[in-house]
Amino acid sequence: MYRISELAESVGVSRATLLYYEKLGLLHGQRQANGYRVYSDADRQRLRLMQQLQAGGLSLKESQACLDGKLDREMLNHRLETLEHEIAEKTRSRDLLAALLGRGSLKDWHEEVERVAPDLHRSWLMSQGFSSAEAGLVAMVSKDMNAHDAYMAGFMEVFSELDRWGPGTEAATLKALAALPFAPETILEIGCGPGMATMTLAEASMARFTATDTAELALDKLRARIAARGLNDRIEVQNVDMAVIPTPKRPWDVIWSEGSAYILGVEKALADWRALLRPGGVLVFSDMVWRTDKPEDEVRAFWAAEYPAMATPASRVAQAKRAGYRVLGHFDIGSEGMEAYYRPLAARLEALEADLAGSRVLDDLRREIAVFEAGRGQFGYEMFVLERV
Repeated sequence: MYRISELAESVGVSRATLLYYEKLGLLHGQRQANGYRVYSDADRQRLRLMQQLQAGGLSLKESQACLDGKLDREMLNHRLETLEHEIAEKTRSRDLLAALLGRGSLKDWHEEVERVAPDLHRSWLMSQGFSSAEAGLVAMVSKDMNAHDAYMAGFMEVFSELDRWGPGTEAATLKALAALPFAPETILEIGCGPGMATMTLAEASMARFTATDTAELALDKLRARIAARGLNDRIEVQNVDMAVIPTPKRPWDVIWSEGSAYILGVEKALADWRALLRPGGVLVFSDMVWRTDKPEDEVRAFWAAEYPAMATPASRVAQAKRAGYRVLGHFDIGSEGMEAYYRPLAARLEALEADLAGSRVLDDLRREIAVFEAGRGQFGYEMFVLERV
Protein backbone atom coordinates (compact mmCIF):
# COMPACT_ATOMS: atom_id res chain seq x y z
CA MET A 1 0.00 0.00 0.00
CA TYR A 2 1.06 3.58 -0.66
CA ARG A 3 0.40 6.73 1.23
CA ILE A 4 -0.59 9.65 -1.01
CA SER A 5 2.86 11.28 -0.85
CA GLU A 6 4.51 7.94 -1.71
CA LEU A 7 2.17 7.36 -4.63
CA ALA A 8 2.74 10.89 -5.91
CA GLU A 9 6.50 10.37 -5.84
CA SER A 10 6.30 6.97 -7.53
CA VAL A 11 4.31 8.29 -10.52
CA GLY A 12 5.98 11.70 -10.71
CA VAL A 13 3.08 14.02 -9.89
CA SER A 14 2.27 16.27 -6.96
CA ARG A 15 0.12 15.40 -3.95
CA ALA A 16 -2.28 18.17 -5.02
CA THR A 17 -2.69 16.52 -8.42
CA LEU A 18 -3.69 13.21 -6.84
CA LEU A 19 -6.22 14.97 -4.64
CA TYR A 20 -7.62 16.61 -7.79
CA TYR A 21 -7.84 13.18 -9.48
CA GLU A 22 -9.77 11.87 -6.48
CA LYS A 23 -12.16 14.81 -6.76
CA LEU A 24 -12.77 13.94 -10.43
CA GLY A 25 -13.33 10.29 -9.57
CA LEU A 26 -10.22 9.10 -11.40
CA LEU A 27 -8.68 7.68 -8.24
CA HIS A 28 -10.24 6.12 -5.16
CA GLY A 29 -8.07 5.91 -2.04
CA GLN A 30 -9.01 4.07 1.11
CA ARG A 31 -9.15 6.23 4.20
CA GLN A 32 -7.71 4.50 7.30
CA ALA A 33 -8.85 4.96 10.90
CA ASN A 34 -6.05 7.47 11.47
CA GLY A 35 -7.37 9.59 8.58
CA TYR A 36 -4.56 8.85 6.11
CA ARG A 37 -5.40 7.80 2.57
CA VAL A 38 -3.72 4.69 1.23
CA TYR A 39 -3.59 3.35 -2.30
CA SER A 40 -2.95 -0.06 -3.81
CA ASP A 41 -0.52 -1.06 -6.55
CA ALA A 42 -3.56 -1.30 -8.85
CA ASP A 43 -4.11 2.42 -8.24
CA ARG A 44 -0.49 3.11 -9.14
CA GLN A 45 -0.79 1.07 -12.35
CA ARG A 46 -4.04 2.86 -13.24
CA LEU A 47 -2.26 6.17 -12.91
CA ARG A 48 0.61 4.95 -15.08
CA LEU A 49 -1.79 3.80 -17.79
CA MET A 50 -3.65 7.08 -17.62
CA GLN A 51 -0.37 8.94 -18.07
CA GLN A 52 0.33 6.90 -21.20
CA LEU A 53 -3.09 7.75 -22.59
CA GLN A 54 -2.53 11.43 -21.87
CA ALA A 55 0.82 11.21 -23.65
CA GLY A 56 -1.22 10.19 -26.70
CA GLY A 57 -3.09 13.47 -26.51
CA LEU A 58 -6.20 12.36 -24.61
CA SER A 59 -7.79 14.59 -22.00
CA LEU A 60 -8.34 13.39 -18.43
CA LYS A 61 -11.99 12.74 -19.19
CA GLU A 62 -11.15 10.81 -22.35
CA SER A 63 -8.49 8.83 -20.52
CA GLN A 64 -11.01 7.88 -17.83
CA ALA A 65 -13.48 6.77 -20.51
CA CYS A 66 -10.83 4.50 -22.02
CA LEU A 67 -9.93 3.07 -18.61
CA ASP A 68 -13.50 2.43 -17.53
CA GLY A 69 -14.89 1.07 -20.79
CA LYS A 70 -14.14 0.11 -24.38
CA LEU A 71 -11.88 2.28 -26.49
CA ASP A 72 -13.87 4.94 -28.32
CA ARG A 73 -12.33 4.50 -31.77
CA GLU A 74 -14.16 7.47 -33.28
CA MET A 75 -12.85 9.71 -30.54
CA LEU A 76 -9.34 8.32 -30.95
CA ASN A 77 -9.43 8.89 -34.71
CA HIS A 78 -10.50 12.48 -34.15
CA ARG A 79 -7.74 12.98 -31.61
CA LEU A 80 -5.20 11.47 -34.04
CA GLU A 81 -6.26 13.82 -36.83
CA THR A 82 -5.98 16.79 -34.47
CA LEU A 83 -2.54 15.70 -33.33
CA GLU A 84 -1.32 15.16 -36.90
CA HIS A 85 -2.50 18.66 -37.81
CA GLU A 86 -0.67 20.10 -34.80
CA ILE A 87 2.49 18.19 -35.71
CA ALA A 88 2.31 19.50 -39.29
CA GLU A 89 1.93 23.07 -37.99
CA LYS A 90 4.85 22.64 -35.61
CA THR A 91 6.95 21.10 -38.36
CA ARG A 92 6.25 24.06 -40.64
CA SER A 93 7.17 26.42 -37.83
CA ARG A 94 10.36 24.50 -37.15
CA ASP A 95 11.31 24.44 -40.85
CA LEU A 96 10.70 28.18 -41.20
CA LEU A 97 12.81 29.02 -38.15
CA ALA A 98 15.59 26.75 -39.41
CA ALA A 99 15.41 28.34 -42.88
CA LEU A 100 15.51 31.86 -41.47
CA LEU A 101 18.68 30.81 -39.67
CA GLY A 102 20.16 29.56 -42.95
CA ARG A 103 19.64 25.86 -42.23
CA GLY A 104 17.11 25.16 -44.96
CA SER A 105 15.36 26.51 -48.07
CA LEU A 106 13.01 29.50 -47.86
CA LYS A 107 11.62 28.96 -51.38
CA ASP A 108 8.12 27.87 -50.38
CA TRP A 109 7.88 30.63 -47.78
CA HIS A 110 8.96 33.36 -50.20
CA GLU A 111 6.48 32.09 -52.78
CA GLU A 112 3.61 32.18 -50.29
CA VAL A 113 4.45 35.64 -48.94
CA GLU A 114 4.86 36.98 -52.48
CA ARG A 115 1.38 35.63 -53.25
CA VAL A 116 -0.41 37.10 -50.24
CA ALA A 117 1.57 40.28 -49.49
CA PRO A 118 3.96 41.19 -52.34
CA ASP A 119 4.58 44.81 -51.33
CA LEU A 120 5.30 43.96 -47.70
CA HIS A 121 7.40 41.01 -48.83
CA ARG A 122 9.76 43.29 -50.74
CA SER A 123 9.78 45.92 -48.02
CA TRP A 124 10.75 43.26 -45.51
CA LEU A 125 13.52 42.00 -47.78
CA MET A 126 14.86 45.55 -48.02
CA SER A 127 14.81 45.77 -44.22
CA GLN A 128 17.10 42.70 -44.25
CA GLY A 129 19.69 44.62 -46.27
CA PHE A 130 18.68 43.95 -49.90
CA SER A 131 18.38 46.84 -52.34
CA SER A 132 14.98 47.25 -53.96
CA ALA A 133 16.36 45.67 -57.14
CA GLU A 134 17.74 42.69 -55.25
CA ALA A 135 14.53 42.38 -53.23
CA GLY A 136 12.61 42.06 -56.49
CA LEU A 137 15.00 39.38 -57.72
CA VAL A 138 14.73 37.46 -54.45
CA ALA A 139 10.94 37.65 -54.60
CA MET A 140 10.56 36.67 -58.25
CA VAL A 141 13.73 34.82 -59.29
CA SER A 142 15.90 33.19 -56.60
CA LYS A 143 13.10 32.94 -54.01
CA ASP A 144 15.51 32.21 -51.17
CA MET A 145 17.30 35.11 -49.55
CA ASN A 146 19.78 32.71 -47.89
CA ALA A 147 20.86 31.21 -51.22
CA HIS A 148 20.31 34.31 -53.38
CA ASP A 149 23.93 35.05 -54.27
CA ALA A 150 24.71 31.46 -55.27
CA TYR A 151 21.47 31.15 -57.21
CA MET A 152 22.04 34.38 -59.12
CA ALA A 153 25.61 33.32 -59.94
CA GLY A 154 24.24 30.19 -61.60
CA PHE A 155 21.45 32.17 -63.23
CA MET A 156 23.91 34.65 -64.73
CA GLU A 157 26.11 31.81 -65.97
CA VAL A 158 23.15 30.50 -67.92
CA PHE A 159 22.14 33.85 -69.38
CA SER A 160 25.65 35.20 -70.02
CA GLU A 161 25.68 33.70 -73.53
CA LEU A 162 22.05 34.44 -74.42
CA ASP A 163 20.97 37.45 -76.46
CA ARG A 164 17.40 37.45 -75.16
CA TRP A 165 16.69 37.34 -71.46
CA GLY A 166 12.95 37.14 -71.98
CA PRO A 167 10.39 36.48 -74.75
CA GLY A 168 10.33 38.98 -77.60
CA THR A 169 11.13 39.64 -81.25
CA GLU A 170 12.35 42.52 -83.36
CA ALA A 171 8.99 42.48 -85.15
CA ALA A 172 7.08 42.90 -81.88
CA THR A 173 9.30 45.80 -80.82
CA LEU A 174 8.79 47.53 -84.17
CA LYS A 175 5.03 46.95 -84.08
CA ALA A 176 4.82 48.63 -80.66
CA LEU A 177 7.01 51.50 -81.88
CA ALA A 178 4.69 52.01 -84.85
CA ALA A 179 1.74 52.36 -82.45
CA LEU A 180 3.22 55.50 -80.88
CA PRO A 181 1.21 58.64 -81.86
CA PHE A 182 4.41 60.67 -82.25
CA ALA A 183 8.10 60.32 -83.09
CA PRO A 184 9.82 60.15 -79.68
CA GLU A 185 12.76 62.39 -78.92
CA THR A 186 13.67 60.67 -75.64
CA ILE A 187 13.25 57.08 -74.48
CA LEU A 188 13.97 55.59 -71.07
CA GLU A 189 14.38 51.83 -71.30
CA ILE A 190 13.92 50.01 -68.01
CA GLY A 191 15.30 46.49 -67.65
CA CYS A 192 17.13 46.63 -70.98
CA GLY A 193 19.11 43.41 -70.44
CA PRO A 194 21.69 42.83 -73.20
CA GLY A 195 19.91 45.38 -75.37
CA MET A 196 18.10 43.54 -78.15
CA ALA A 197 15.12 45.92 -78.00
CA THR A 198 17.47 48.86 -77.43
CA MET A 199 19.29 48.31 -80.71
CA THR A 200 16.04 47.74 -82.63
CA LEU A 201 14.57 51.00 -81.32
CA ALA A 202 17.77 52.93 -81.95
CA GLU A 203 17.92 51.83 -85.57
CA ALA A 204 14.22 52.53 -86.17
CA SER A 205 14.09 55.99 -84.55
CA MET A 206 16.15 59.10 -83.97
CA ALA A 207 15.43 59.19 -80.24
CA ARG A 208 18.05 59.66 -77.55
CA PHE A 209 18.09 56.81 -75.04
CA THR A 210 18.92 56.01 -71.49
CA ALA A 211 19.04 52.23 -71.12
CA THR A 212 18.96 50.90 -67.54
CA ASP A 213 19.40 47.59 -65.77
CA THR A 214 21.14 46.27 -62.65
CA ALA A 215 22.86 43.28 -64.28
CA GLU A 216 26.31 44.62 -65.12
CA LEU A 217 27.03 41.59 -67.30
CA ALA A 218 24.07 42.49 -69.51
CA LEU A 219 25.00 46.16 -69.59
CA ASP A 220 28.53 45.28 -70.74
CA LYS A 221 27.07 43.33 -73.66
CA LEU A 222 24.87 46.30 -74.54
CA ARG A 223 27.80 48.70 -74.35
CA ALA A 224 29.70 46.51 -76.81
CA ARG A 225 26.74 46.52 -79.20
CA ILE A 226 26.42 50.29 -78.97
CA ALA A 227 30.12 50.81 -79.66
CA ALA A 228 30.09 48.38 -82.59
CA ARG A 229 27.29 50.36 -84.27
CA GLY A 230 28.64 53.78 -83.40
CA LEU A 231 25.64 54.81 -81.29
CA ASN A 232 27.44 56.12 -78.19
CA ASP A 233 26.21 59.65 -78.90
CA ARG A 234 22.56 58.59 -78.70
CA ILE A 235 22.45 55.84 -76.07
CA GLU A 236 23.53 56.24 -72.46
CA VAL A 237 23.80 53.05 -70.39
CA GLN A 238 23.20 53.23 -66.63
CA ASN A 239 23.14 50.70 -63.80
CA VAL A 240 19.93 51.89 -62.12
CA ASP A 241 17.42 50.13 -59.88
CA MET A 242 14.00 50.23 -61.58
CA ALA A 243 12.34 50.95 -58.24
CA VAL A 244 14.31 54.15 -57.60
CA ILE A 245 14.70 55.79 -61.01
CA PRO A 246 15.44 59.47 -60.41
CA THR A 247 12.96 62.10 -61.58
CA PRO A 248 14.34 63.62 -64.81
CA LYS A 249 14.71 67.36 -65.38
CA ARG A 250 12.54 66.88 -68.43
CA PRO A 251 9.92 64.10 -68.31
CA TRP A 252 10.42 61.27 -70.77
CA ASP A 253 8.52 60.99 -74.07
CA VAL A 254 8.52 57.20 -73.85
CA ILE A 255 9.31 54.59 -71.22
CA TRP A 256 10.03 51.14 -72.65
CA SER A 257 10.18 47.93 -70.62
CA GLU A 258 10.08 44.53 -72.30
CA GLY A 259 9.67 41.64 -69.87
CA SER A 260 10.84 43.31 -66.68
CA ALA A 261 7.88 45.15 -65.12
CA TYR A 262 6.88 41.95 -63.29
CA ILE A 263 9.99 42.22 -61.08
CA LEU A 264 8.72 45.50 -59.65
CA GLY A 265 5.09 44.42 -59.94
CA VAL A 266 3.00 45.64 -62.89
CA GLU A 267 0.59 47.65 -60.77
CA LYS A 268 3.45 49.46 -59.01
CA ALA A 269 5.29 49.96 -62.29
CA LEU A 270 2.24 51.57 -63.85
CA ALA A 271 2.00 54.03 -60.97
CA ASP A 272 5.69 54.78 -60.47
CA TRP A 273 6.64 55.11 -64.11
CA ARG A 274 3.68 57.30 -64.99
CA ALA A 275 5.23 60.03 -62.84
CA LEU A 276 8.33 59.97 -65.07
CA LEU A 277 6.37 60.55 -68.30
CA ARG A 278 5.31 63.87 -69.78
CA PRO A 279 1.55 64.37 -70.30
CA GLY A 280 0.73 62.46 -73.45
CA GLY A 281 3.90 60.39 -73.07
CA VAL A 282 3.74 56.66 -73.68
CA LEU A 283 4.62 53.59 -71.61
CA VAL A 284 5.33 50.40 -73.55
CA PHE A 285 5.78 47.16 -71.63
CA SER A 286 5.39 43.44 -72.18
CA ASP A 287 4.26 40.88 -69.64
CA MET A 288 3.38 37.20 -69.32
CA VAL A 289 -0.40 36.76 -69.43
CA TRP A 290 -3.00 34.03 -69.38
CA ARG A 291 -4.54 33.04 -72.71
CA THR A 292 -7.24 30.87 -71.15
CA ASP A 293 -9.52 30.97 -68.13
CA LYS A 294 -9.02 27.25 -67.58
CA PRO A 295 -5.32 26.32 -67.78
CA GLU A 296 -4.28 22.77 -67.04
CA ASP A 297 -3.56 22.05 -63.39
CA GLU A 298 0.20 21.66 -63.92
CA VAL A 299 0.41 24.97 -65.78
CA ARG A 300 -1.73 26.84 -63.25
CA ALA A 301 0.27 25.43 -60.31
CA PHE A 302 3.59 26.41 -61.88
CA TRP A 303 2.64 30.04 -62.51
CA ALA A 304 0.83 30.32 -59.19
CA ALA A 305 4.24 29.77 -57.60
CA GLU A 306 6.46 31.55 -60.13
CA TYR A 307 4.29 34.56 -60.97
CA PRO A 308 1.24 34.73 -58.69
CA ALA A 309 0.23 38.18 -60.02
CA MET A 310 0.00 36.93 -63.62
CA ALA A 311 -3.23 38.19 -65.19
CA THR A 312 -5.17 38.25 -68.45
CA PRO A 313 -4.68 41.03 -71.03
CA ALA A 314 -8.12 42.40 -70.11
CA SER A 315 -7.10 42.65 -66.45
CA ARG A 316 -3.90 44.50 -67.35
CA VAL A 317 -5.88 46.91 -69.55
CA ALA A 318 -8.24 47.61 -66.64
CA GLN A 319 -5.25 48.21 -64.33
CA ALA A 320 -3.74 50.63 -66.84
CA LYS A 321 -6.93 52.64 -67.11
CA ARG A 322 -7.25 52.87 -63.34
CA ALA A 323 -3.61 54.03 -63.15
CA GLY A 324 -4.29 56.96 -65.48
CA TYR A 325 -3.47 55.69 -68.95
CA ARG A 326 -5.33 55.52 -72.25
CA VAL A 327 -4.75 52.22 -73.99
CA LEU A 328 -3.43 52.83 -77.50
CA GLY A 329 -3.19 49.12 -78.18
CA HIS A 330 -1.97 45.73 -77.05
CA PHE A 331 -1.08 42.54 -78.89
CA ASP A 332 0.24 39.01 -78.54
CA ILE A 333 3.93 38.82 -79.43
CA GLY A 334 3.16 35.38 -80.83
CA SER A 335 4.75 31.97 -80.63
CA GLU A 336 7.84 33.31 -82.41
CA GLY A 337 8.58 35.54 -79.44
CA MET A 338 8.27 32.66 -77.01
CA GLU A 339 10.41 30.35 -79.15
CA ALA A 340 13.07 33.07 -79.53
CA TYR A 341 13.57 32.88 -75.77
CA TYR A 342 12.93 29.25 -74.83
CA ARG A 343 14.78 27.48 -77.67
CA PRO A 344 18.19 29.13 -77.02
CA LEU A 345 17.61 28.76 -73.27
CA ALA A 346 17.03 25.01 -73.62
CA ALA A 347 20.19 24.66 -75.71
CA ARG A 348 22.19 26.64 -73.16
CA LEU A 349 20.98 24.45 -70.29
CA GLU A 350 21.98 21.34 -72.21
CA ALA A 351 25.46 22.76 -72.73
CA LEU A 352 25.81 23.56 -69.01
CA GLU A 353 24.23 20.36 -67.69
CA ALA A 354 27.47 18.98 -66.24
CA ASP A 355 28.44 22.30 -64.63
CA LEU A 356 25.00 22.94 -63.10
CA ALA A 357 24.07 19.35 -62.22
CA GLY A 358 22.01 19.28 -59.04
CA SER A 359 21.53 23.04 -58.89
CA ARG A 360 18.13 24.65 -58.35
CA VAL A 361 18.79 27.01 -61.26
CA LEU A 362 18.97 24.08 -63.66
CA ASP A 363 15.88 22.43 -62.16
CA ASP A 364 13.83 25.64 -62.14
CA LEU A 365 14.61 26.62 -65.73
CA ARG A 366 14.06 23.10 -67.04
CA ARG A 367 10.71 22.97 -65.31
CA GLU A 368 9.74 26.32 -66.87
CA ILE A 369 10.65 25.02 -70.33
CA ALA A 370 8.63 21.85 -69.70
CA VAL A 371 5.62 23.94 -68.66
CA PHE A 372 6.05 26.09 -71.79
CA GLU A 373 5.96 22.97 -73.96
CA ALA A 374 2.99 21.49 -72.09
CA GLY A 375 1.07 24.75 -71.89
CA ARG A 376 1.32 26.08 -75.44
CA GLY A 377 -1.59 28.41 -76.09
CA GLN A 378 -2.47 28.69 -72.41
CA PHE A 379 -0.13 31.61 -71.65
CA GLY A 380 2.12 33.97 -73.58
CA TYR A 381 3.57 37.47 -73.75
CA GLU A 382 1.47 40.55 -74.44
CA MET A 383 2.78 43.96 -75.47
CA PHE A 384 0.94 47.00 -74.11
CA VAL A 385 1.12 50.55 -75.48
CA LEU A 386 -0.28 53.11 -73.00
CA GLU A 387 -0.59 56.87 -73.18
CA ARG A 388 -0.39 58.93 -70.03
CA VAL A 389 -3.65 60.88 -69.67
